[in-house]
Amino acid sequence: MKGKKRVREELTALPNLEYWNEKVKTGWRLVAVEWERESEEPGTSVETWEEVPYGLKVAEDCTHLVENPAEREAMTLMLELLVADKPMSDMAESLNQRGFRTRQGSRWTAVAVFDLLPRLIEISPSIYPSRDWAERRKRIYRAAR
Repeated sequence: MKGKKRVREELTALPNLEYWNEKVKTGWRLVAVEWERESEEPGTSVETWEEVPYGLKVAEDCTHLVENPAEREAMTLMLELLVADKPMSDMAESLNQRGFRTRQGSRWTAVAVFDLLPRLIEISPSIYPSRDWAERRKRIYRAAR
């Protein structure tokens, strides 16, 4: 499947008609215009952004979020260990032993696992109905007996 390439150009002057025609001739299509001006009001250009939730990533088309398989697997393991009533330190060690790393590329710690609990609670309803989770749950309950 073909992707899309986007380019943002900083302009120092207004482009002429030749500029636009050359872009169209080489296959480019205008999709947005961004305007800027001086303002008397300080701080009017506030950038807002949110971190992509753990377990998701930005899709190749940059228009929506899709599942991040490695992060989803890490969260499934965390949920499994949480249900098995394992301490956060054991959860971190299990993640590290299986090669999972945080988004920053560091080893998991009990604090990092704890910080992810709200996201784990948010995503757990989508993990519970999966067939994989049904099998994991059986193993957890067998091990607990």
